[in-house]
Parts: sequence; C-alpha cells; structure tokens
Amino acid sequence: MSMLVWLVAAIQAVTSGSPTPVPFGVGERFEYGAKWSGFSVGSATIEVSGIDTLRGKPVYHFQYTMEASAPLGLYHLNSTLQSWTTTDGLHSLRFRQDNKENSRDFSRVFEIFPDSSSYRQMEPDPLQAQPGVGEPLDDASVLFFLRSMTLEVGQTYRLNRYFRADRNPIVVKVIKQERLELPDGTKVDCLVLNPVVGERGLFGPRSDARLWLTNDPRRIPVQIRSTYPWGTVTMRLQRMVLAE
Repeated sequence: MSMLVWLVAAIQAVTSGSPTPVPFGVGERFEYGAKWSGFSVGSATIEVSGIDTLRGKPVYHFQYTMEASAPLGLYHLNSTLQSWTTTDGLHSLRFRQDNKENSRDFSRVFEIFPDSSSYRQMEPDPLQAQPGVGEPLDDASVLFFLRSMTLEVGQTYRLNRYFRADRNPIVVKVIKQERLELPDGTKVDCLVLNPVVGERGLFGPRSDARLWLTNDPRRIPVQIRSTYPWGTVTMRLQRMVLAE
C-alpha cells in the first residue's frame, strides 16, 4: 500500500464515526450517598445507560439522578438529568432536566444541533433556534468529557463548549491532589477540580462545586460537593459498577 493510500485510509477511519476513546462505557454505574453537615440527606446515581440512535448517529445515553431532603423537611429535591451525546467527539444532541423542588415541578428539554451551532428549547415553552457552538456539551455530558481530558494540577482550562453560547466558557480549575478511599477499600490519588458550567445546577457558578476524579486512566468520580440554597451537600461514592 502506498503512503498516500495509507494516509487516506487513516483519515477515513478517524472521520467515519467510530467511537472516541474514553474511560467509560455502557453499564458503568456509580451510586452515592449524600450528606449535609454530617447528616445523611439523600442519594444519587451517575450512569451510562446505553447507546441509542438519534438523528442517525450513535449516542451515549448519560443519566444522573439525585434525591435529597433537608433536615426537618424544609426542602426536598428530586432531580434527573439526561444527555444524548455522540460516541464520536462527544457532542451533545439532546439534553433533558426534570426537577421537583418541594411542590414545584420543572422540566426543560433542548434539541442541540452541532452542524449549525444552534439549539432549540422544546419544553416548557418552545422557542426559536438560539446561538450554540460547534462542539456542544450539556450539564450532564460535561462530567464525562472532563474524565476524558488530560488534566494537570495548578492549571485552569477554559472551554467554549457549553451548548448555550452566551453561557461560555466552561471553566475548570485543577486545584490539588488528594487521596481518597474507593468503596472496595483501596486508596487512590484524586484530582480535585472546581468546574463552573452553565447557569445553575450541580456545577453552576453559585454552587462552588468540587469534583474528585481518580488520577488514573479510569477517572472515577469519587466525590462531588455542591452548594444549594439550604446548604452544602457532599456526595461520596458508595458503590460502583465499571463497564466491561
């Protein structure tokens, strides 16, 4: 095979829609216990539910669930985030958020279009196309993208990849390294990140969030800390199922 033919074949392989190498896969599931001031206040899960097809493209289906209650019943949250993100390049195509806070139900659904750098809100009120970006991430897929990044302590990364153009950049500070224990009792070094993503939510600007990722090829999210209107909640990994 000539060098020219080999190069063409290599380029075709890269651009054919083959999955991007990532440290996660279908079936991966992390279960967390949520605590506030030492009290157990709920639970959360993060999982790769499967691979679906959306607009003719294979997509990961990422899902987060969280249930938390403040002491004395002053606040209750039941939240589900879902993302449909391409297996090639990790580009968000759809994002859904369903929240129940106390007696208030709230849902948002967005269709995201990387080819035209735009997005549309479908629920609660359909809106016309709004400016987006060419390589979009949403509130759920951003964690999985961070796990695929090369990260160094002391560095700050600014990414113009949030699907709503006016909410960019995504800012990720790698603060330090700490040693934490996994559910199986092994101790691992973790990178401590301060991610700021979007407008509100788990990694929103006012949450002062911290994310602990194992500093190894698995990039396991061992702990997540986020501030809510009624206090700071720490979610600690209690059970994990890794993709085969």
